[in-house]
Amino acid sequence: MTDSAPASTELTAMNIAEILKSLPHRYPFLMIDKIIKIDGDETAVGIKNVTFNEPIFQGHFPENPIFPGVLIIEGMAQTAGAIVIKHDSGGGKKNIVLMLGVDKAKFRKPAGPGDVIEFHIAKIQRRRNVGRYEAKAIVDGKIIAEAEITAMIVEATA
Repeated sequence: MTDSAPASTELTAMNIAEILKSLPHRYPFLMIDKIIKIDGDETAVGIKNVTFNEPIFQGHFPENPIFPGVLIIEGMAQTAGAIVIKHDSGGGKKNIVLMLGVDKAKFRKPAGPGDVIEFHIAKIQRRRNVGRYEAKAIVDGKIIAEAEITAMIVEATA
């Protein structure tokens, strides 16, 4: 008789359907297409495929389209929020994540149509319903932006 380890139920990735269940954001404000390489609520990599069809490029900037830095920060926050909500789910309550702060934000290089932005998230600290995350946006192996994101988990009102 052999004892075998139970099959792991650890979340390793989230497709768009799972992201939509975890986050209240919808098009055009959902900034992540999928999440890969998830380790509980410790680390994850969110993916954003930037296309020329994004509504933001009608005004930012039509002749030289640049994906706005504030939306890169939002993608970082959404990636962290989605893994936290998915990790914490099971209590029956519907929760959302609210951004409390952005610190040490730096923008090193622009992103534009055709780029695949990877949002690399790592938990710095979490106490009860407040978490702090180190976030990096990477395109083609190069860091284009980084920040520390602080967020709070609250019960959804609707």
